[in-house]
Amino acid sequence: MKKIALILISMTSLAATAQEFMTPEILWKLGRISPLGISKDGKNIIYKVSTPSIEENKSNTEFFSIPVTGGKPTSLKEYESLIKDKNKSKDDVWTLSNKEVKINKIYGKDFYPKLDKSDVQIYNALDYRHWDTYNDGHHNHVVITNDKEEIDLMKDEPFDCPQKPFGGDEDYIWSPDGSKVIYVCKKKEGTAYATSTNTDLYEFDVATKTTKNLTRKNLGYDVAPQFSPNGDLSWLQMKRDGYEADKNDIIVRHKGLDINLTSNWDGTVDSFTWSTDGKKVYFLAPVDGTKQLFEVNFPGLTKITVQVKQITKGQFDVNQIIGFHENTILVTQSDMNHANEIFSYDLKKNTWKQITTVNTAIYSKLALPKVEKRMVKTTDGKDMLVWVILPPNFDAKKKYPTLLYCQGGPQGALSQFYSFRWNFQVMASQGYIVVAPNRRGMPGHGVDWNEQISKDWGGQAMDDYLSAIDDVAKENYVDKTRLGAVGASYGGYSVFYLAGIHKKRFKTFIAHAGIFNTQSMYGTTEEVFFTNWDMGGAYWENENELAQKSYNQFNPITLVNNWNTPIFIIQGAKDYRVPMGQSQEAFQAAQLKGIKSRFMLFPEENHWILKPQNGLVWQNEFFKWLKETL
Repeated sequence: MKKIALILISMTSLAATAQEFMTPEILWKLGRISPLGISKDGKNIIYKVSTPSIEENKSNTEFFSIPVTGGKPTSLKEYESLIKDKNKSKDDVWTLSNKEVKINKIYGKDFYPKLDKSDVQIYNALDYRHWDTYNDGHHNHVVITNDKEEIDLMKDEPFDCPQKPFGGDEDYIWSPDGSKVIYVCKKKEGTAYATSTNTDLYEFDVATKTTKNLTRKNLGYDVAPQFSPNGDLSWLQMKRDGYEADKNDIIVRHKGLDINLTSNWDGTVDSFTWSTDGKKVYFLAPVDGTKQLFEVNFPGLTKITVQVKQITKGQFDVNQIIGFHENTILVTQSDMNHANEIFSYDLKKNTWKQITTVNTAIYSKLALPKVEKRMVKTTDGKDMLVWVILPPNFDAKKKYPTLLYCQGGPQGALSQFYSFRWNFQVMASQGYIVVAPNRRGMPGHGVDWNEQISKDWGGQAMDDYLSAIDDVAKENYVDKTRLGAVGASYGGYSVFYLAGIHKKRFKTFIAHAGIFNTQSMYGTTEEVFFTNWDMGGAYWENENELAQKSYNQFNPITLVNNWNTPIFIIQGAKDYRVPMGQSQEAFQAAQLKGIKSRFMLFPEENHWILKPQNGLVWQNEFFKWLKETL
């Protein structure tokens, strides 16, 4: 018996040592799934998988079909003929699309044709650059074409649809009868464009070639148009101009009246789709550190009460609604240990079924981190959700270096997302505990909680960060002498700010694309509506107390004299949202103060790191810095 027991112990030990851990190299081998739709016959889900190639420094894409009930996927050479083309008119005569059209003169050669070697650019207003591209005078225009003609729905207009930089063909749709096109556009240009979020829905009549603004009265975002099965136009709407993180509601125009289905619900909608019978709307929204599936009934003009109901619950994110099959809804799902896969959810039985297994074989070989939900009291007496990610094979008797993760946004949801850069699975698998607080400013905890970050960047949110790390640091398994803080965008701002107030809590910092100087940020960022709203105004408004607080008390540059901790600063040169000068200023300050610091610049990347080889360098340098300093 002793011999058998010894053999079993030996085999268990071998199995444990044979386990792999997630590494940056494995992360960049994972397939990234994107559903394209359900086949015309309703039997299959069509999707694509993009897999990064480090050698080729690009992603390779394959297309697949899989039964809606699950089964073996089939590789496809083409997919367009298998799914309904939403851009075809009902009579199949017109095709809806978009193209770039040269509208404005920008280059020297536009003004002086004989000086065709000039590369000068001349601007008379803002919006001269956006995200990672300079305005060259071209605009996206919606067009409809048939065998004989092409009609530009926005002829000679200096406006964009799809919306730049991220809009696609979801920005335009046919009316059910094919007589009209509904499209999203912010019909402002120059400085007015850069200071406003007022997009509207426009209706183009194909027969009369006339255009009508359908949402003129609303001053914020109107986006994501779709028609109900009963022909009612619906869309997502934010009310306040300039506030990009306002409460997002579902609006239905029914018999000439606009009905707000989610006005009395204390949350914000990410995306939505109609039930096949038109009686319900299913939508996705952040809640309690996750993203879940909800439904809301559509009562029309009856006296039936509108009720929002959360459908799914669990430690995962529901990221995209694909469609329906019988009693099931087809979605994508992820968590902090697993990238997106396609799942079906039975709406009657309340049960899940995984449909695709793109990365299952890789994950099956890995020892996975443990993700725990922890509630922490804030300095103002609120309960704050904090995700704590523990290393694989965690041993509470050991002590672990610990990272405070600072989320961007600042109103970005810190849910069960799976990032290919800020990947908690990779961090924990390298032996670090990760503390990820749902601090003030995050959606999913009520509208008030989300709004408290604006005009208070260096206030309660900073206290929330410190409450989270201090609470977790009480655990015996946390090495209190080896704490670090990391983050990007507003998370990078958070790192810069914490570096001036942390009182020796942290041993190292990493900031990617962080805002270091709120004054120069206001002077160089491209979407000025964001800084106007979140900072409270312009830095020269001396009588504006909120703005002056943002540009002085809450400006990381004013705290540099307190810096005394190693800091790693990362930046994409084509980032015009948080321009390169922010990181340059921070690095220069650290260097001139004699602080151990490093600057990693990606000349061809923007606010994100997208190229596979750059992504792998990012990961390796991230952990190299932590090894050196933590």
